[in-house]
Amino acid sequence: MKLAIAIVNDEDALDLLDELTDKEFRVTKLASSGGFLRSGNTTMMIGVDDEKLPEVIQIIEDTCKTRHQIISNPSPLSTTTGVYVPYPVDIEVGGATVFVVDVEKFYRV
Repeated sequence: MKLAIAIVNDEDALDLLDELTDKEFRVTKLASSGGFLRSGNTTMMIGVDDEKLPEVIQIIEDTCKTRHQIISNPSPLSTTTGVYVPYPVDIEVGGATVFVVDVEKFYRV
């Protein structure tokens, strides 16, 4: 048995949850944050039999697409005034980061 831990963008979280539960995978959803944007994301823990892991990874890949987003990033000017001027930065968001770990024991009580 494996535990897939998927960190996904909040915009993809509900669609992913629906897709996984429609295929009868059990999912635990956790709110999380961090990364470059310090924006909200969702961590999903999915317990899965070894032979079903590729299906879970494929569902995550199909549901959590990357996309571009323009943000204003504060940057110091190279003057002595210490003034910060925001400038637009094109970044890639979305997709997923997935960790897979072996499960030694599993109990459902």
